[in-house]
Amino acid sequence: MSWAFIFSAVNMLALVGWVALILLPRWPALLSAVLYLGVGLLCLVYAAGLIGVVSGLIPNPGGGGADFSTIAGVRAIFASDAGVTIGWTHYLAFDLFVGLWISRDGDAKNISRFIQAPVLFATLMAGPLGLGIWLLLREPAARRQGRFR
Repeated sequence: MSWAFIFSAVNMLALVGWVALILLPRWPALLSAVLYLGVGLLCLVYAAGLIGVVSGLIPNPGGGGADFSTIAGVRAIFASDAGVTIGWTHYLAFDLFVGLWISRDGDAKNISRFIQAPVLFATLMAGPLGLGIWLLLREPAARRQGRFR
């Protein structure tokens, strides 16, 4: 299996999760599917890729070692298709998990899905930006409810 195929597959998997969060009714089964079949599978792909490459079980031609202490070291990690795919899968998994949390939090605080949708899109495109916007938007609703869950 090629890294390009894995890259495309994880992108499609994440996109399905995002479409479900933004457009579909939030039934408990759907939210569980996004968590376990979306985020969970992305985590599994990430873990298998990372462990495989770091252990040498999966060849990584042109890839550097795992040195997170310098810019050059991090650049070397992403210098191969394996490094880019593994790193991108990391972003996809965490951003989808954050999107799921935003969805559940917004529903619990009775925040309109019309308000949630652009925040979810921002989280899809630029995770920390969407999360930051959500933290600002949720605070008044949390205060009105007298809790910060």
